[in-house]
Amino acid sequence: MAKREKPPKLKKGAFKKSLRLYRFIKPYRLTFFIGFIFLILTGATAVAFPKLMGMIIDAVKKEGQFTINQVGIGLTIVILLQSIFSFFRIYLFVSVAERGLGRLRVEVFDHLIRLPKTYFDTNRVGELNSRISNDISLIQDTFTTSLAELIRQFIIIIGGIIALFTVSVRLTFFMLAIVPLIAVFAVIFGRALQRFSKKMQKKLAESNSILEESLHGITTVKSFTSEAFELFRYQNIMNKVVHYGLKSALYRGLFATFIILCIFGAIIAVVWYAALLVGKGQISMGDLFTFVMYTIFIGASIGGMAAVYAQIVKAIGATEAVLDIFEEKTEDVDLSTTRQVHDNFKGHLKVSDLSFSYPTRDQIEVLKKINFEVLSGEKLAIVGSSGSGKSTLAALILRFYDVNKGHIYIDKTNAKAIPLHVLRSQIGVVPQECLLFGGTIKENILYGKQQASEAEMIQAAKVANALEFIEELPEKFDTMIGDRGIQLSGGQRQRIAIARAVIKNPAILILDEATSSLDSKSEREVQIALDRVMESRTSLIIAHRFSTIKSVDKILVLEKGNVVQFGTHQELEKDKKGVYYKLLSLQKLGAESILEA
Repeated sequence: MAKREKPPKLKKGAFKKSLRLYRFIKPYRLTFFIGFIFLILTGATAVAFPKLMGMIIDAVKKEGQFTINQVGIGLTIVILLQSIFSFFRIYLFVSVAERGLGRLRVEVFDHLIRLPKTYFDTNRVGELNSRISNDISLIQDTFTTSLAELIRQFIIIIGGIIALFTVSVRLTFFMLAIVPLIAVFAVIFGRALQRFSKKMQKKLAESNSILEESLHGITTVKSFTSEAFELFRYQNIMNKVVHYGLKSALYRGLFATFIILCIFGAIIAVVWYAALLVGKGQISMGDLFTFVMYTIFIGASIGGMAAVYAQIVKAIGATEAVLDIFEEKTEDVDLSTTRQVHDNFKGHLKVSDLSFSYPTRDQIEVLKKINFEVLSGEKLAIVGSSGSGKSTLAALILRFYDVNKGHIYIDKTNAKAIPLHVLRSQIGVVPQECLLFGGTIKENILYGKQQASEAEMIQAAKVANALEFIEELPEKFDTMIGDRGIQLSGGQRQRIAIARAVIKNPAILILDEATSSLDSKSEREVQIALDRVMESRTSLIIAHRFSTIKSVDKILVLEKGNVVQFGTHQELEKDKKGVYYKLLSLQKLGAESILEA
C-alpha cells in the first residue's frame, strides 16, 4: 500500500505575508474603518440583548428598576439598531473587498502577463487560472464574511464575559473554569484543520488544469478515444481532493461533537450552580436568565470560531499562493497604450557564437555556437530534422529566452540592449498553430496594431490573401470566429494570422512552419500571401516542405543544435553527402510514394 502523503502546514511567515494584502485596500481604508465601527456596534448590540431579556424577567416579578413596557421598548430599539448597523457593516465591508480584491485581480494579471515565457513553461495555465479565480474568491469570501464574523464573535466573547462579572463574580469564575478548556481544544483542532487547507487548494487547482486541458483539447481527446484516460486522470485527482475533504470533515465533525458536549455540559453546570445561588437569594431569576443566555452566546461564539478560524487559515494559504506570483521577476514590458513608433529598423540580423540550454533542462545544450548573418531584406530558410533547434532559434530572436552564450545583433545593436517592446514590435510571427482569439475577424487582425485604421486593416487582409473570403462572409470583418477561431478553416485562420503580422509592418518576419499543417489548396493560398508579405523585409522561414524555400537567398541547415551547412538551395543541393541533400531526397521520396499510392 502506498504511503499517504502528509498535507503540509502553512509556511512560516504565511500570516505575515498575507498582511501584504493591506496595500490593495489601503485606498479604501476610511470606508473600512467606518465599516469596522459598525461591526463593533453590531457586536455591542448583540451583547446588550441577553441583559435586556433578563431585565424582562425581573420586570415580570417586579424585582427590577424598569417596567415591562420600558424594557420592551429598549429591546425594540436594540434590535432595530442592530439591523441598521449590520446593513452598513456588510455593505461597507463588501464594498472594500470588491474594490480592493478587484485591484488585486488586475495586478495579478498585470504581473502574469509580463512574466517571461520560462515561467509558463513550468506552470500550468489551469493552476494559474485557479489562483486568480478560486483563490481570490476564497480570500474575498473570507474578507467579507469570515473576518467580520471572527471579530464579531470576539466582541461577543469579551463583552459577554465583562457583562457576566456584573451579574455574579462567583458564577462567572465558575463558568470561566470550564470555557478555557473549550478554547484550548478549539486551537488544537484549528491547527489540525489548517494542515489540509493549502493541500486542498493545490489539488483543486490541479483538477482545474486537467479539466481545462481536456476541454481545450477535446478534438484530440476524442480522436485518440482517450475519454476514459482523461476521466481516470480527473477521478484520480478528485479522489485526493475528496480524501483531504473527508479528513477535514472528520476533524470538523469531531470538533463539533466535542464543542456540543462542552457547551451543553457547561450550561448544565452553570444552571445548577446558579440555581443554588438563586435559592440562597444571591442573584435574581432575571440575573439567572441573563447569565445562561450570556453563557450560551459565549459558548456558541467559541464553537463558531473554530470554523471561522479554519476558513481564515484557508484564505491565508490562498493568499500565499496568489502573492507568490508577485515574487516572480517580470520582463521589462511597456504596457502604455500610446507607444512611440520605431520605424528606423532595417532588419539586419547577425547571430554570433550563440549557445543555449533551456532553464528546465540546463544540462542539455539545444544550440551550439551558432553563427550566421542575414542582410536587410534577405530571406533565410532554417531547415533540419525535428529537435534540431529551429523553433528555439526563433524564440531566442524574439527574446522569449535569454541566450546563455554568444550574442544576437539587430542592425548591429545587441538585442539585449533593445527594449523588449521595441524589439518585438519589429518582429512579426506566423506560427504553425496560430492562436486566434474568440472575437471578430476585425479584432484579431487589429491585435497586431490596435490603433490601425480601417484602410490599413483592409490592406493587411488583402496582402494576406484573406480579403476575398472575408468579403464573402455575411458579416465580413465583424464575423465572430468562435473560440480559438474554430469557425474558420485552417487556411483561413492562417491567413488571418498573416494579416495580423502584416499590419504590424515588422522589419523581421518569422514564419515557423506556417504551411506545414495545411492541405495543398490552402497551402498555395497561404504561400501566395507569404510571398507578398516577405517582399522588402528580412524573413526567417522555418520549414519542413522544401518546395516553399527554393527561392530564398540563403539556407541554414541545423542538426542536433549545430550549423552543418549554410548556402543557397543550388549550392547545398550539389553536396550529395550533405544533410540538406539527404533531407531533400527523403522528402522527394515521400512525395513520390504519395503520388504512386
